[in-house]
Amino acid sequence: MNDWGYAFEPADLCNGLPVGVIAEIERLAAELANLGHDANMVGRPEERSGGLRQFLILGGRGYFYFLVDDHHKDIVIVRVVWHE
Repeated sequence: MNDWGYAFEPADLCNGLPVGVIAEIERLAAELANLGHDANMVGRPEERSGGLRQFLILGGRGYFYFLVDDHHKDIVIVRVVWHE
C-alpha cells in the first residue's frame, strides 16, 4: 500500500453521470493510485509515458483522462466522456 490518492478536477466533474459510472471511475482511480508513479504507463498513449493519459471504461462506452501528479501523489481525473 502507498500514500497515493485520487482527485477530480474540478471537484464536480462527475455531476450528472449515472451512479454506476461514477463508482467504476472511482474504483479505477483507486487502482491507478495503488500503482502510484507507475500509472504513467497505463492507458493511452501506449508508446510513451507521462502526460495526459486516457483510460477506457465499461467496455469502451466511455473514457476518462487523468494526470499523474508525482508532487502531490495524486491521480487527477480531469475529464470524463460517457456515451449513453
